[in-house]
Amino acid sequence: MPRIPITQITGDDDLMTNHHHAMVWIDHQTAKVFRFNDDVNETSVVHSTHAHEHLHHKANSGDSGHAAVDKHFLERVAAAIAHSGAILIVGPASAKTELHTHLKLAHPDIAAKISAVETIDHPTDGQLLAHARHFFRADDRMRSQIHG
Repeated sequence: MPRIPITQITGDDDLMTNHHHAMVWIDHQTAKVFRFNDDVNETSVVHSTHAHEHLHHKANSGDSGHAAVDKHFLERVAAAIAHSGAILIVGPASAKTELHTHLKLAHPDIAAKISAVETIDHPTDGQLLAHARHFFRADDRMRSQIHG
């Protein structure tokens, strides 16, 4: 099965065309942004400015051993999903909740579009898109009952 083409986002590029749904798979180094509707999908990748930092906690050092949140990275992810309708945020670790918290504080209009935040490990791009389509089929049915 061919992989989904990936477009690199390096800065303030003109982002993708407007699709209704978006899913972000995020860890502390990379965010894969899938934007799609019934007919088409586009994928982009946003890289952290701290992509290769690995901290190791030393006993009695007084620090947590965790890297600080890369707000510039989270801002670029926010820009990538700003024009989406419903949003699903997924990932294997705490970066997904850091993104959600950042959006609630800095971009409440985008945060209001978040349907869910879920833990997902490291599936292929095809598996991620299939999961997102399945999730939003159910989510759209629920929303139409709530708002209808």
